[in-house]
Amino acid sequence: MTANGADAVLELEELRVAFGHEEVVRGVSLTIAPGECVAIVGESGSGKSVTARSLLGMAGEGARVEAERLRIAGRDLRGAGEREWRRVRGRQAGLVLQDALVALDPLRPVGREIGDALRIHDRMPRGARRTRTLEVLADVGMPDPAAAVNRRSGELSGGLRQRALLASALVLDPPLLIADEPTTALDATVQARVLELLAEISGRGTAVLLISHDLAVVARLADRVLVMREGRVVEQGTVDEVLGAPSEPYTRALIAAVPAEVPRGALLSSEGSPVIAHPERVPIAPRAVSRGESADVPLLAFDGVVKTFPNRGGGRFTAVEEVSLAVHAGETVGLVGESGSGKTTLARLALALTTPDRGVVTLEGEPWSELGERERRPRRRRIGAIYQDALSSFDPRWNVGRILADAAGGQAANDAGARHPSRANTARRVAELLDQVGLAGGVAVREPLTLSGGQRQRVAIARALAAAPEILVCDEPVSALDVTIQAQILDLLDELQRERGLAMLFISHDLGVVRHMADRVAVMQAGRIVETGPAERVFAAPGHPYTARLVADAPRLAR
Repeated sequence: MTANGADAVLELEELRVAFGHEEVVRGVSLTIAPGECVAIVGESGSGKSVTARSLLGMAGEGARVEAERLRIAGRDLRGAGEREWRRVRGRQAGLVLQDALVALDPLRPVGREIGDALRIHDRMPRGARRTRTLEVLADVGMPDPAAAVNRRSGELSGGLRQRALLASALVLDPPLLIADEPTTALDATVQARVLELLAEISGRGTAVLLISHDLAVVARLADRVLVMREGRVVEQGTVDEVLGAPSEPYTRALIAAVPAEVPRGALLSSEGSPVIAHPERVPIAPRAVSRGESADVPLLAFDGVVKTFPNRGGGRFTAVEEVSLAVHAGETVGLVGESGSGKTTLARLALALTTPDRGVVTLEGEPWSELGERERRPRRRRIGAIYQDALSSFDPRWNVGRILADAAGGQAANDAGARHPSRANTARRVAELLDQVGLAGGVAVREPLTLSGGQRQRVAIARALAAAPEILVCDEPVSALDVTIQAQILDLLDELQRERGLAMLFISHDLGVVRHMADRVAVMQAGRIVETGPAERVFAAPGHPYTARLVADAPRLAR
């Protein structure tokens, strides 16, 4: 029985999962009733995703899974073999993962991907499979289902891919849906639609287990929440109890790290907290920010920039249209908008990785986009970049020391007054960079794959700082990080900006992050900037209907 007295769809008692001698899930128990949404939250490595995957026999190779009770829709699954698990997956429990592009077969049309579950489990005739596939695509809000069934996942936007994945998980009408970070990396508007869809699914009687590091998403969707740390549940209760009046210091620290309501310049992570304290932590002091537009020549400026790309069917698609924007020394300009609005194209124009069709990009008033690469190369050190996926931006054959040495070579030579840096000067520069981002010197000999997500992002920041740039282009630099690591990275960027007077063009789909970090905000829609202004004014009183919709769609902790 569950807390509300209904028969449980999921019954789990004393789940333990170990890999070798390391126990990563330690005695987790939970129940979920029909129509109830239960969320599990916690930092990376807390055991929440392993817990969810263990419910479907997918804990991973070499996992040892034990439980005193594991029942889905009344079916005892302790000791189930792979054959039995295959009968459970899809029929008794659907699974929605974070990355729909990976979870869906890129070589098969969406209709076949969804219809296969019907063919395997129900042996349904082809005509009936198509009818049911179209029906479930309509249920998840897919525009024009008849056209969507013939498209592959790579031909769909992020939001439509997530809807296709939801349809695949729901096509057999399972009593349990497990959603593991289903909205991470989606923009606010698409995220809001997916959350509305999950709420509708729960409202129709499906039990939902939500795994998320985004507490605002949990507050919007869940009825009850479990907080996990180091494989254990440390606090649980209704969402109002846990997020509104948490009893555990760990839960309070997670909530304090959410940036949305924290003023510009204030710390997100607490140095004094035994929960958040981290060997990489760099303390900073809050600051008052009162910058705005100035008469100074901006470090980076776009003037009437236009960028188009060829369409597959002919003609050209305009990604950036007549954009004018300036970023001044020591200023952070946030850039927000839906997927496909032109944000990343603008970042590539700033970095001169692509050239505008019309208009110009200037660096401290001097030509930048108009230069040839040979002329541009000596000035490239003035602008650095931090990307969302640090791991894929590193050479997998190199260790951290070599990655930073390669980026720091020219600066190390300048510091030494030589044409080429000595090995000692380069090693000294690498050690300085690691120290500046709060990493121990020993990290230099490690490969990026062996580092945590937060450590890899610190290495990415160190690499961006290696040539002593004056401006950083940050394209979704924290979107894949859990809330506490995100807080540490945002605090670090804030501190580095104050110490060095860095300017930042900060691109993010997370409006809470942008509100905390930015002095000014530019809002992009369909390639155009539709609104700019001081961050607090734009978020508190948006002047454009599109901005108002983005702000309204963003999830918040308070319900």
